[in-house]
Amino acid sequence: MRRIHVLFLMEDLCYGGTQRQTLQLAARLDRGAFRTSMLTLTGPTDLDAEAEAAGIELFRMGSSRRVDPLFFARLPGWLARLAPDVIVPCTALPNIWGRLWGGCLRRLAGRPAVVGTVRGGGAPRRQHERFLWRLCDHVVCNTEALRDIMAGFGCPPSRLSYIPNGVDTERFAPADPAPSARQPRIVCVARICEDKNQALLVDAFELVRREHPGSILRFVGDGPWEARLKERCSRSPASAAIEMFPGTGDVRPHYASAAVFCLPSDREGQPNVLLEAMASGLPLCATAVGGVPKLVGGPAHGLLSPAGDARALAASLSRLLAHPAEADAMGLANRTRAVEEYGFAPMVQAHEAIFRRLAQGRHS
Repeated sequence: MRRIHVLFLMEDLCYGGTQRQTLQLAARLDRGAFRTSMLTLTGPTDLDAEAEAAGIELFRMGSSRRVDPLFFARLPGWLARLAPDVIVPCTALPNIWGRLWGGCLRRLAGRPAVVGTVRGGGAPRRQHERFLWRLCDHVVCNTEALRDIMAGFGCPPSRLSYIPNGVDTERFAPADPAPSARQPRIVCVARICEDKNQALLVDAFELVRREHPGSILRFVGDGPWEARLKERCSRSPASAAIEMFPGTGDVRPHYASAAVFCLPSDREGQPNVLLEAMASGLPLCATAVGGVPKLVGGPAHGLLSPAGDARALAASLSRLLAHPAEADAMGLANRTRAVEEYGFAPMVQAHEAIFRRLAQGRHS
């Protein structure tokens, strides 16, 4: 039986939530039914070796870590050569240009089907979803809030799905000692960009240090706002207690060092790092944006504060540092919830069903 060729169109494979989640999905598709490949707009980046080790065919349009400036002109030739049955564009540029050129090829050759993805809190605006959803055969959102936005744009239920992210609960697991027995370290793992607003966490940490002078703040990640964050940290009166680590293929040691995990974003979809922190048995502090409130699930699992409110975020962090039993109970509850509700299998099966239906429709 002919396998269905699913091509994931990626801006890059740098360390990031969308990249990791897409890689996990591609690696877990049934190889008997699907042929999986990836096409990036850049040259080699951070997760290429992991993709190739998973048996994913990897193609690159560029030669450096920067997006090939002529990718939009070269993309139709690549899509024609690779001839996928289904194209899954991820992040803004692929979702715009992959839909435009994928739609042209579909009209000419009958394929590929296009499965658009709407993942981050700013994606509807960045990807011009109000207009471009019409170029998709199906749209997948990773939060109910994003699904509702797409429905408000007119995308019909038959072409719209909410599929929550999954997490590898064997890879991400609690470490000894318990969070309360570790150094009072607040850890934030995230791409350093405008949406994540790590500067807010610096503001909050300066307030936390007044009550917990031994506390430590650790940032893990890189991105376009890295220089700004470093400059802000250097000016902080708490600078000596702020640690900065680059993005890495294995963030588990950072989770294992944390007493509390914090995500101070202004905009979010369903953050993978929160799922990883939950699976790692950590208490959570986060801003109540996008799909975060549903993911956190209530005060037994994490403390939420309004976006942009440093004082409220600081109060949540101080509370968990001051009440170790509450923090440990929260971490145990998060581990249980991650295992029971956010395994990879349902996420993969839901995508496979969409890919099969669309591919069969093209070949019927």
